[in-house]
Amino acid sequence: MASIGEDAASAGDVPPAAAAVADGAHLLGFSDEILLHILSHVPSIDLILNVRRTCRKLAALCLDKSLTHTVLLQKDYEASEDKVKQLVTEIGWEIQQLSMAGCYWLSGSTVEHVARCRGLVKVNLSGCHLTSLRLSKVLSALQRLRSLAIDVSPGFDASQLSGECKATLSRVRELKQTLYTPSYGVVPCCTSLEKLLLYFEILDRTREGAVLSGQLMVGQSNVPRYQHLRVFYARLAPGYINQEVVRLYLAVLSDRTPENLHAFLISVPGSFAESGATKNLLESMARNVALDALQLPKSWLNGSALLQHMKFSSPFYFSFSRCALSGGHLIRRVIDGGRDLRSLAGLNLSGCAHCLAPDSLLRKAEDDIDSGILETLVAACGNLRHLNLSAAHHHSPEGPGRHLCQLLARLCHLRSLSLPVCAVADSAPRADRAPVQPATHAVPRGFGKKVRIGVPSGPDPFSGQAGPLPSSVFWSLLKSVPFLDRLELIGSNFSSAMPRNEPAIRNSLPPCGRAQSVGDSEVAAIGQLAFLRHLTLAQLPSILTGSGLVSIGVQCQQLQSLSLAHLGTMGKVAYTSALADMLKHCKRLKDLRLEQPYFSANAQFFQALSQCSALQRLCLVSRSGTLQPEAVLAFMARCLHVVVCHLFTGESLSTCRSLQQSLLRSFQAERPALNVVIFPLLHEGLTDVIRDVPMVHLDEVTLFKSRVAEEPPNLWW
Repeated sequence: MASIGEDAASAGDVPPAAAAVADGAHLLGFSDEILLHILSHVPSIDLILNVRRTCRKLAALCLDKSLTHTVLLQKDYEASEDKVKQLVTEIGWEIQQLSMAGCYWLSGSTVEHVARCRGLVKVNLSGCHLTSLRLSKVLSALQRLRSLAIDVSPGFDASQLSGECKATLSRVRELKQTLYTPSYGVVPCCTSLEKLLLYFEILDRTREGAVLSGQLMVGQSNVPRYQHLRVFYARLAPGYINQEVVRLYLAVLSDRTPENLHAFLISVPGSFAESGATKNLLESMARNVALDALQLPKSWLNGSALLQHMKFSSPFYFSFSRCALSGGHLIRRVIDGGRDLRSLAGLNLSGCAHCLAPDSLLRKAEDDIDSGILETLVAACGNLRHLNLSAAHHHSPEGPGRHLCQLLARLCHLRSLSLPVCAVADSAPRADRAPVQPATHAVPRGFGKKVRIGVPSGPDPFSGQAGPLPSSVFWSLLKSVPFLDRLELIGSNFSSAMPRNEPAIRNSLPPCGRAQSVGDSEVAAIGQLAFLRHLTLAQLPSILTGSGLVSIGVQCQQLQSLSLAHLGTMGKVAYTSALADMLKHCKRLKDLRLEQPYFSANAQFFQALSQCSALQRLCLVSRSGTLQPEAVLAFMARCLHVVVCHLFTGESLSTCRSLQQSLLRSFQAERPALNVVIFPLLHEGLTDVIRDVPMVHLDEVTLFKSRVAEEPPNLWW
């Protein structure tokens, strides 16, 4: 656009670049509506500081309210201090919604410029550097604010908040608060709260080794008031201190259950014992409110008749993650024998080993599911968009139409799906299974070799033409959900060396026996998903050459995040060449997480990775793995957008420290958001290193977790 001159203000003034384009096909020949749609995909800083200066027509369009009303700076890693200040100076008065979530590289003085956006109604400052005094100054100027997201860090002092700040907080209706220290934060000041989201990330010990306690909050004069609350959500990281603090929040809630409460969700890793206050709260909710969304700690539901007494109006989200919920209980207590649950958009049954099986004390986790239970579930929840069945063995019985994949194929509205690997295997290994016919074309592989992709021949899934279908039930499932945006295939026994919200496990269990029949051809079937943006594959022991990965790279052109873990036989990495071929085609890939023991991150790997021109974040986790420092430096020099480089391998501490210092010294100045962590995976100091990683990267890339139906849809923006 830089070639478009200032003389393009009127229809008669055609820029030189446009003169060479026949039949008015120049960009400025489009209608304003089309141009506004195009410009809506341009980052706000580029839009205002660059595109706006190309010509008078674009200058006017770039200031259209549809573009300046909402400004999203999260993950805009090129947003420097000066650019953010200049943006606020030029259009601050127009901004009504501003997200600076995860802008950890911006100083507190820059974040303070948000106070100039006096028309703000909604602001997200999670992950930003803000002291109590700076927060007070910002909020004092935002009298129209109704939605706020902040962090509460050690040193926070509510007594430093001014009267004007508290007046603003009293009008806030939505609050997302991430706690890094035991505190009520600003919740007591928010007397009009309708939605409260709490994220507990408090560590049990300080850096100096002092033990923290939630008792620090006892006796505080200001406590939360929840009388207008409609949504309560709490997500806890591991640690007793987080449980201790959330109990203090719940104790206030249990005194009087808000009559308008319609969503109550608590996500807790591990066990979380009930207290007298929580029992009173649950009994009160069962009597007085009808919920639309529910998630409870597994220890509150296991062996409890609570679900029988809860009332639901038009539920849109249920999570029973890791609960001992049998299929019979699911049908009787939640689905109520097959009632209409078409309003349900998200269902999380991860870790529910018996949720698709009848009530039986003698049943083993590896036994076949009851297809009738799944069929009832699918029929009742026909509009499901997000479904998580991971972390369990869901083995399908023999018989036509009884396979899990065949039943799930009826959920045509699915947008995200998480399944255990063994669930997509055929009902049982069959000697007469027809082999999948590979495509007739070959794709260049590795470094000059050729390999045939295991893609069944046939028509394009959108062409509508009939053709031979592969024998795989998994292929048929994916053909039925062509608009799937996120897919996870995770081995039932998989445990990451760096899990999220679970204790770290060094030794993983062997894969499920049925997972042995899921290999390259099943992975190739994922290539049907033309709109796929997020893919996770973990613990697939029968990946031989990795040819299916090439198929995904070629066909899934929208892919933005990729997580691969423990593919193939343990101790042997046989898919390196195929991965290199895949990466050549991933032009929109932004996040790559690779967890593979004995992986060699050599020059060939990083050379292939360099072709992912949009890559921003890389995390490699490899027990006994190796890396070549020179290759890492060359990769960072070629990939100009990479701002996260986390490498946890078997290299020595001195090698890791030397490489980390070299990267920071070479690239920190030109990449203000650069975050480099290179450390031995099995070193005892890893925990202390991880605590310094910005939460936005820790939660999304560095630590492994299932993300399908993890939270209710549209919980926050």
